[in-house]
Amino acid sequence: MFEYIVRRLALLVPTFLGIIALNFFVIQSAPGGPVEQYLLKLEGADTVFMERLGGEGGDAGVDVVSIDGESGTGGNGAYKGHRGLAPEVIEEVRRMYGFDKPIHERFWLMLTNYLTFEFGNSFFKGRSVIQLLGDALPVSVSLGVWSTLIIYFVSIPLGIRRAVKHGTKFDAVTGTLVVIGDAIPGFLFAVLLVVLFAGGSYWNIFPLRGLVSPDFADMTLWQQVCDYFSHLALPLTAMVIGGFATLTTLTKNSFLDEIHKQYTATARAKGLGVRQVLYGHVFRNAMLIVIAGFPGAFIHMFFTGSVLIEVIFSLNGIGLLGFEAAMTRDYPVMFATLYMFTLLGLLTRIISDVTYSLVDPRITFPGRGTANA
Repeated sequence: MFEYIVRRLALLVPTFLGIIALNFFVIQSAPGGPVEQYLLKLEGADTVFMERLGGEGGDAGVDVVSIDGESGTGGNGAYKGHRGLAPEVIEEVRRMYGFDKPIHERFWLMLTNYLTFEFGNSFFKGRSVIQLLGDALPVSVSLGVWSTLIIYFVSIPLGIRRAVKHGTKFDAVTGTLVVIGDAIPGFLFAVLLVVLFAGGSYWNIFPLRGLVSPDFADMTLWQQVCDYFSHLALPLTAMVIGGFATLTTLTKNSFLDEIHKQYTATARAKGLGVRQVLYGHVFRNAMLIVIAGFPGAFIHMFFTGSVLIEVIFSLNGIGLLGFEAAMTRDYPVMFATLYMFTLLGLLTRIISDVTYSLVDPRITFPGRGTANA
């Protein structure tokens, strides 16, 4: 096991660098970057603001200059300039965002900074990326942890029950309900919840904005707990409504597969009861794939918390932060979130394999590690 983990960690480095490099060069080559967007804003700026940047408003006779410092059409994603912006202004903006350096130097500088988790400052929010991530993490962690736990605590018992009651009315009804829930778009269900329970048109039971109330610090501990979960009630319901179908079906099929194996019939022949066979023999083998997939399921919920749900409930999580950064080409925020997500995702794959071994000691990895290497 130790050798396998070391091998996987060694493979993690080139895989990680490859993912980061590919995304970096693709994103940096895309048009509409931060320099272009800032220069568009400068078109409406006054003379004083432009002088503060190192240039001054010109007249219609100023040459059209790209971000590469050349007149006319630039290269990949090159900004073609605007009448009224002097070349000095454009060069100052390029320097301000670090685009005065070649792309390979920018990539190397980013890597060296990110090794020490130095993510720099946001281009457009006026704050450090660490501060932005720190503000967004509690929301994303709350949504990820609680939604994953709810899905597991509901789906596993339900899947076991459906396996035991396979072919009965209970199996048919619950199967239909979870499939219907899976077919409902999360954001559409979120709007319905707002209309019904957040003062939309009927009842005003749950708060609509934020993770906690403005006076959260002045509440007692019990009031804080109630306030926290009252804010999470609707977004969590919208997120988990479609998450039961896959895990419930996986649990049911896994139990059905184990129930029909020979060792189950042997245990029954020895006089063991149904519950003893089910929870003493079948459970551990059937739950192997379900339990081992928990780390990956949590990371999946953490990464892919619905942006639309965060918008609907005014929750400033990682999903919304990443979406806004992508729309505004806020490269420090984009690459910092990509860096964290890629690193956690690759580590989770290793944790999942280790979890397999902890759940079932019969599983070993030397051969598998050699194959993967």
